Amino acid sequence: MLIQITKQGDANVIDTVDRVQALIPELKQWIPAGIEISTLVDRTTTIRASVRDMQLTLLATVFLVMVVVLMFLRRLAPTVAAGVSVPLALAGTCAGMWLAGFSIDNLSLMALAISVGFVVDDAIVMIENMYRNLEQGMQPYQAALQGARQIGFTVLSISLSLIAAFTPLIFMDGIVGRLLREFSLTLTFAIAVSTVVSLTITPMICAHYIRETASDRATWLDRVIEGALSRIVAFYARTLRVVLGFPFLTVLVFFATIALTVTLYIKTPKGYFPIDDSGFVIGSTRASADISFQSMLGLQQQLADIVMADPAVAGVGSVVGGGATSNRGTMFITLKAVAERQGLTTQLVSDRLRKNLAAVAGIRLFMFAAQDIRVGGRQSDSNYQYTLSSSDLDLLQKWAPLVAKRMETVEGIADVSSDRDPGGLQLALTIDRRAASSLGVRVQDIDNALNNAFSQRQVSIVYTQRNQYVVVLETDPRFQSDPSNLEHVFAAGANGAQVPLSAVVHYQRSLLPLAVFHSQSFPSTTVSFNILPDVPLETATANIQRAVDELHMPEGIRGSFDGNAGDFNKTAGRQPLLILGALAAMYIVLGVLYESLAHPLTIISTLPSAGLGALLALQVTNTPLTIIAFVGIILLIGIVKKNGIMMVDFALDAERHRGLSSADAIFEACSARFRPILMTTMAALFAGIPLVLASGPGTELRRPLGITIIGGLLVSQILTLYTTPVIYLLIDRLRRGPEPAGIAAPAE
Repeated sequence: MLIQITKQGDANVIDTVDRVQALIPELKQWIPAGIEISTLVDRTTTIRASVRDMQLTLLATVFLVMVVVLMFLRRLAPTVAAGVSVPLALAGTCAGMWLAGFSIDNLSLMALAISVGFVVDDAIVMIENMYRNLEQGMQPYQAALQGARQIGFTVLSISLSLIAAFTPLIFMDGIVGRLLREFSLTLTFAIAVSTVVSLTITPMICAHYIRETASDRATWLDRVIEGALSRIVAFYARTLRVVLGFPFLTVLVFFATIALTVTLYIKTPKGYFPIDDSGFVIGSTRASADISFQSMLGLQQQLADIVMADPAVAGVGSVVGGGATSNRGTMFITLKAVAERQGLTTQLVSDRLRKNLAAVAGIRLFMFAAQDIRVGGRQSDSNYQYTLSSSDLDLLQKWAPLVAKRMETVEGIADVSSDRDPGGLQLALTIDRRAASSLGVRVQDIDNALNNAFSQRQVSIVYTQRNQYVVVLETDPRFQSDPSNLEHVFAAGANGAQVPLSAVVHYQRSLLPLAVFHSQSFPSTTVSFNILPDVPLETATANIQRAVDELHMPEGIRGSFDGNAGDFNKTAGRQPLLILGALAAMYIVLGVLYESLAHPLTIISTLPSAGLGALLALQVTNTPLTIIAFVGIILLIGIVKKNGIMMVDFALDAERHRGLSSADAIFEACSARFRPILMTTMAALFAGIPLVLASGPGTELRRPLGITIIGGLLVSQILTLYTTPVIYLLIDRLRRGPEPAGIAAPAE
């Protein structure tokens, strides 16, 4: 017997299973000899392993980010000043999660890991600005105080605009909205805490523990790193001078980037959530509608034996019946660890099992890998669902099998199954009232006789000292399989006589569906399907919709995707609106901060290159644009715009306080801010590496996030360093009118 456990309310899954396991020794004292209890908690084991791997990923992310900071700063005091923001931000984020009622799961741990890459950004910008003040001859305390005053607005702009980018995700509705809301709020907590730390604790540490600037000749490491950075900065300054001399060509590259980003977005295959290699397969068995329980039990046992014989399978749980119909069953298949199944994924093992199971006639096993996220729809044989509904039951019964048959020919999908079982046996009894009246048999007597014989009527309860036993009345199973056995069922007649039912009723055999399901009060039929490996969900749903449209169904019946497939269609349609919403929210926030309508456009101009890099990375790695990858693009919108903010802030300050021209100000801003831009970009990029390289349960969910962030940062780092200053000058000229285009040479 298989017992399934469901947690209540906000209970912790792992704690719930631990409490159940603690009860097993006590239960064994009450169970008779010969009965063994074993626990099958493989999903909980997978959850434990996933959380453990995510914690290791978080530690690896912190380590890599701190290595980047140490390599650039090369001194313990500034590294500590920047690194202290990481534990404080993580602690503050956990406190915020606790207040919000969030739990530590894959999404929140993923948010914590990726936040490590940019919680140090504010501290890096603050420390770099203090170093500039020290180089100008200021005392440490004055340099820290003046640096905080100079860079405070920049830090605030970066943080507020980053939070603004998450606003559309926070207000999304549906299941995906609830999931992304936790992810977005976790990042918001991290950003808020890191902003406070960088504006308070970081300047304090700098003022008391950083006495002088880092020498570029003190050690061999200083000479190597500073020599390389100096050459990179000099190369950037030379190439930037050339690019600023050809603004039309640069603007052309900018618009080509936008066009290519839109084209790649359209052509990139879309997906829902990444398919987890959970090592746990849920199977649904289905036989003919007129099968008996004994036959169903034997066929399912044959399937279980074949499944158990597979070298990748660790265990099988099998259940027959228990649902709306008796011709169905359920299997819970647990696979061995990935190393013990030669690296085969859960999907590949399922495909191999399908081929072996085809040898068993009269029954089919539909399988899909258990996923952490499965939304909407009704329980089905496969992972994705297409539902037909109609107010006309006859019309539904006519077209449902045609649609299911048509879907079996669609490329890219497998395990097509309908919840409609039209072949159920029906026996219609018609009472011969004249014969019944002459024999003194009432309709109630006939009903009681049928109930006693076939309905398993409870007639008594036997109580003992320890247990109670229900007494069920039914006829001998030998007389339950054929309508002619009604001769052996008797009803009470006149004067206590026993009259066989065959004398007072006539029967007629027919076929009828075993069950009629409903969707929104209308009769419906759901056709479920799985997608083949490496086939995007977008492609599969498009092929199915095209095939159904070719049938030209009448007006009285309609079809729609339900469950994961239906939610994917809704979410995919909202993605462009979410991107526009993120851009609009950022523009409004930046417009308020800068009190300008023009400068936010310069900052936002950095974003197309980030989307281009993310989409190119997805194309190169053959990764579909899933919900997680889309979240990565939204994250990039918030991360990449800091390049523009640091350039624009410096240029505006130079124009207002030192009287430089726009061309000279933006050139100096690009040269002066190149190091912190490179440093913050490298920190965020290295934070994404563990998400891509990590292995174990749950990594499939996190990998698209790392891919998009790494790809977006690489491309945006190259393009925005050149396009942003050109856009700044063009917008400034449109706002002020034509100016001389000369660019002052950097001071020697």
